[in-house]
Amino acid sequence: MKLLVINGPNLNFLGIREKGIYGTQNYQYLLDMIQNKAKEIDCEIECFQSNHEGAIIDKIQESYFDGTEGIVINPGAYTHYSYAIRDALASITVPKVEIHISDITQREEFRQVSVTKEVCDHQIYGQGLNGYLMAIDFVLTKCKK
Repeated sequence: MKLLVINGPNLNFLGIREKGIYGTQNYQYLLDMIQNKAKEIDCEIECFQSNHEGAIIDKIQESYFDGTEGIVINPGAYTHYSYAIRDALASITVPKVEIHISDITQREEFRQVSVTKEVCDHQIYGQGLNGYLMAIDFVLTKCKK
């Protein structure tokens, strides 16, 4: 099985930016955590991060052709306004989970709006980095149905 984890803008700054909100673990810690999960479940998980909207769209579109069977995406700030990423996600029929490290329902009003949520099968927020593992488990469950 092949899964894709996409991280949007500023996720590469984990452990640097707003530690009280996003924690002290850095981006490499997240990547290692995901790869350990991949070994545990005997699954190929590709991780991709970009601060550029077009690169994220290109990666989603590429996943249509490369055998990807599920997507976990943290669109970062693009969650709130990128109809282009939303449309790219809507084009892909594999299971998709939107993930947010913080509890977006308890943050600024603009962060409570997700234009990408409706084209995903599930949304996880407020679980810290562990939310990624929960999202992977959800995708696996959807793929086995």
